[in-house]
Formats: sequence, structure tokens, C-alpha cells
Amino acid sequence: MRVVVGMSGGSGQVYGIRILESLKALGHETHLIMTNAARETIRVETDTTPEKVEKLASVSYRIKDFLAPIASGSFRFEAMIIAPCSMKMLAAIANGVSSDLLSRTADVALKERRRLVVVPRETPLNLIHIRNMESLTLAGGVILPPEPAFYTRPKSISEIVDFIAGRALDLAGIENDISPRWNGI
Repeated sequence: MRVVVGMSGGSGQVYGIRILESLKALGHETHLIMTNAARETIRVETDTTPEKVEKLASVSYRIKDFLAPIASGSFRFEAMIIAPCSMKMLAAIANGVSSDLLSRTADVALKERRRLVVVPRETPLNLIHIRNMESLTLAGGVILPPEPAFYTRPKSISEIVDFIAGRALDLAGIENDISPRWNGI
């Protein structure tokens, strides 16, 4: 599959990184867009650099590169995952404000009826956040709050991250076995 991965400036850069690692291990073609705030947050939250994160992707684009192929509906990709997705980015997408390559590519995913999975990172939520999530859902996007499941009995932060990354891939239509699945009692 060809998958677009977006990373905006919210906390939780580890989700986007883990999704990219998983897609690479599974042999999928990935196209990465990081906002400038994501680049800064990667430096703050992780032991890696934006440059190393870019190397996990098949192709990486600058945030203002409106000439990138992914900015057009004629460029085929099957799914897009934005993890983490700041409320600013979610608002832009939900309201059709394509002011950079990430919001434009999400707009392409919606207008072409492709899978768009958004992992928002904010708490608590105000009514504006909730209404923007409603708008995005009504437009065809899927909202995946990064809420861990404890039935997997996670023993580390990595296992919690894997659960969310695995769910994001599931929702994007990508087979994976990153995290244990519920098999009943």
C-alpha cells in the first residue's frame, strides 16, 4: 500500500514514529509530511531527530511544498494517518482550510474518499474541538483518540504506543500484529 503519514505539533510524536516504523517493517510505501512544530516537538519528546524520522519514510516533503505529488487527487494513495494531530491542524482540515501540504493532502484524502485516520492530541476538549471532530467525521474522517486499552495489560509505555499505532493501521486498512488483540475471556 501507499500511505501518507502526517505529523503535526501536538504532543505524542512517538505515535507517528511508531506508525512509520511499522509501515516500513511491513514493506509499505510511505509519504511523510511534518509540520515545523512537529519537528520541534520530536526534539523535545524523543531521543531522535526529525532527520532520522524522515529516513523512516520512503519520501518526505516540506510543509509548504504545494507542488508535491500528494497535493493532487490524481496521485494515488490508499490511506492517510495523522499522528499526532494538533487541534489547529484538525480545525484546518475540518473546515477545509488547506494552508499547508498536510492540510491540503488531508483535504485530498477526504475529497477522493480515501481513508483518513486522525489521532488528536489534546485534553480536555472544548466544544470547538468536539464540533471540529464531528465535522471531520461527517466528512469521512476517522477520529482515533490515543486512549490506551488496559485489557492488554501493558507493561510499558511502548506497549501502550503500540496499541494506538496498531489501531491506527487497522483503521487505515493495513494488516498488522503490533499489539495483542482482544480474544474474549
